[in-house]
Amino acid sequence: MSVKRLHVGPRMSQAVIHNDTVYLAGQVGTPGTSVEDQTKDILKKIDTLLAEVGSDNTQILQAVIWLDNMTDFAEMNAVWDAWVPQGHTPVRACGSAHLATPDYKVEIIITAAIPE
Repeated sequence: MSVKRLHVGPRMSQAVIHNDTVYLAGQVGTPGTSVEDQTKDILKKIDTLLAEVGSDNTQILQAVIWLDNMTDFAEMNAVWDAWVPQGHTPVRACGSAHLATPDYKVEIIITAAIPE
C-alpha cells in the first residue's frame, strides 16, 4: 500500500493518494473576491486535481467546507448546488472558522474515490 503525493510543497501536498482514495488539501479561491467567485475558483481547482488522478465530482465521498462567516452560507450553497451532480452528493459538513487571512471567505476539503 503505497502513498503518492502530488504538488508537494514544504508545508503540504495538494493531493495524497492511498489505495483508491484521494485526499485533497483545503482549497481556497482568489483572495479578496466575493464568496461566489471564491467558491467557483475552489470548485475549478477541485475539478482539476480530481481529473489529474482520474476522478471527478461524481466520486466525492466527503466535503468539509469552512466559511469565514455563516451569513455567506446561501451564497456558497448556490454555487455548490449548481456544481455537485445530483444523485452523487457526498457527505458534507459546513462550519465557520477564521481562515488563513481575512481575504479568504471559503475553504473546501475533499476526499474522493478513484474509480477503477
